[in-house]
Amino acid sequence: MTQDNPEKQSQLINVLREGVSVVQMILFKELRKQLATHHPDREPTFIAMLTGTLVNEIFASPNMEERFVSFRNENRAIIEQELLSVKEHQTTLLPALTDTLRILSLCDNQEGLDSTHILTQANKLGILIVDRPVPMPSTFMTLVRGLGEQHGLIIAPVQITPEEDSTIH
Repeated sequence: MTQDNPEKQSQLINVLREGVSVVQMILFKELRKQLATHHPDREPTFIAMLTGTLVNEIFASPNMEERFVSFRNENRAIIEQELLSVKEHQTTLLPALTDTLRILSLCDNQEGLDSTHILTQANKLGILIVDRPVPMPSTFMTLVRGLGEQHGLIIAPVQITPEEDSTIH
């Protein structure tokens, strides 16, 4: 990302961060399905808390609200076990997850934050595809739009004809 126009750069970072959020939502949906299958004896509330905790751990953004801190502390073993199983159970999402974590790190870097620990942790968990090239912002957003549409989170824009455009006021 260039330093030429700080306002455009800020807008780009905001758009990229929205893309990161979309991938986080997709990961949440997929993990929740996986965890409900792995833990059929658990309440939906537990599954939701566990899913949220896993996503927060992967993105190094733990929820510091007391009930979430307590949940993390009480369920540390299962959280670590499930984190280690992401690489096996979410293989189709690994490329998008790799790109998302790299884009997040780039955005943080542009804002003066060091989040390389997120990439280091993802590598240790086996969810970072190391030899995958870092995506360009446009490539990342194309990936996000496609995934978002596939998972029912984004409705792709539809091309309209000039005639249709002139009737919309």
